Amino acid sequence: MLALMALSCKVTRQFQDAAAELFRGEVVAKVGNHKLYRSQLQDYIPAGVSSEDSASLARQWINAWAEDLLLLDMAEEQLSDADKDVNKELEEYRRTLLKYRYEQLYINQRLDTLITDEEVEQYYLSNPERFRLERPLLKARYMVIPAEARSLKTLMKKMSSEDEMEVMEADSLGAYAAIKYANAADTWMDAITLAQEMGTDYRSLLSSIKNHFAQIEDMGGSILRIAYIADMVPEGKPAPLEYVNERIRDIILSSRRHKLETELEQNLLEDASRNQKFVIY
Repeated sequence: MLALMALSCKVTRQFQDAAAELFRGEVVAKVGNHKLYRSQLQDYIPAGVSSEDSASLARQWINAWAEDLLLLDMAEEQLSDADKDVNKELEEYRRTLLKYRYEQLYINQRLDTLITDEEVEQYYLSNPERFRLERPLLKARYMVIPAEARSLKTLMKKMSSEDEMEVMEADSLGAYAAIKYANAADTWMDAITLAQEMGTDYRSLLSSIKNHFAQIEDMGGSILRIAYIADMVPEGKPAPLEYVNERIRDIILSSRRHKLETELEQNLLEDASRNQKFVIY
């Protein structure tokens, strides 16, 4: 009777396994006792990709799936029971994760994220050394243009003008006549950024500046990279407030978070001591 029941259970399990495989679809890969089904694989293939890309992605994912399981199986075989006992590590991770989540809950419930312009300016004025520049900052209009372009002199004159209408004319003319034209005279940029646009290093760029213009020749002099330097803050000077505004806001917010973290630690100890929950003998 027991043998019959055991056989019946085995047949039932086999039937259930077969039904499960049928439901999940075709097996596309197998590693030991592990099987990967087409329905699982399709979850990782983005819709709309070509059949060639789909096949490539499928192969990559199958290989990654197999490598992961092969390594896991090898670890199960080769490691001792003591090495495979990860309960201590899991408990430590659980405790760390729970503490972190509570700290974030505590901070998020109390953190004042509103930072006024006055607070930013006060921090800036109180900490000038933190914002000393290692490289100059520049505001510039720059272009890449053929050396023989008939509109070159006109463009250079208008792009360096203080008249708003002439600057607008330079923007329009530059978009038409230059290979590349950009007006970044309202935004501070690192000297390295402009130097990259000019196809040179920033020290060469700075040494080429004469009468507010920097000029770099390219392709044997047939192409000119020209920048009009509208404004500059030299290295060693504090960066303008507008340039470090977001950085200061991050600093202030980080300081507030740190203060709340310290407050939480102190409050926990003080409350536990007061309630006799924490006692040092």
